[in-house]
Amino acid sequence: MTLPDTVPLIGLGWDDLLFLAFAGIMILAALLVVGMRDIIRSGLAMIICFAALAGLYVMAGAPVVAAAQVLVYIGAISVLVLFAIMLTQTKDAPRSLVFQTQAIPAAVATVILAILIGVSVIATDWTATIARGWTETGADHAKVLATRLFANYTLPFEVVSVLLLAAVIGGVFLAKRERGGDD
Repeated sequence: MTLPDTVPLIGLGWDDLLFLAFAGIMILAALLVVGMRDIIRSGLAMIICFAALAGLYVMAGAPVVAAAQVLVYIGAISVLVLFAIMLTQTKDAPRSLVFQTQAIPAAVATVILAILIGVSVIATDWTATIARGWTETGADHAKVLATRLFANYTLPFEVVSVLLLAAVIGGVFLAKRERGGDD
């Protein structure tokens, strides 16, 4: 049995429905990241947001970028942030958060950014942009990216890995330091 081209009751294509699901999950998780008082749960919501973004990358035909999103942002950055939070901070946020005093300027900046993005999307000639797209297959994209990353940028790649290791060691050192000693 094959699925119909569109979802029966909604009339949208399956890819459109999947895009809306990933986008909705990502927006909801992003709102939870900035709105929750428990910083550990905010970090977990950040991981969900990154996972939804990886799903959008897969839908856009960029599986290598999606894999990098999962490995780097979910596997390394988010885990590093959660470890740093758990080792150095208390679980609950303070009563009066700093960003609560900046709500009006943040709202104005958000509206301006939304208008700029909307104008950019409306003004873009999407048919010409798609026509200029890549002519190679996805495998060719992965091969080109891997060649550039591991041939041309090996040293920066290794430097970033050493910096992440140093950050983890520093976070553990600061968390395990004796209280009341020489600061």
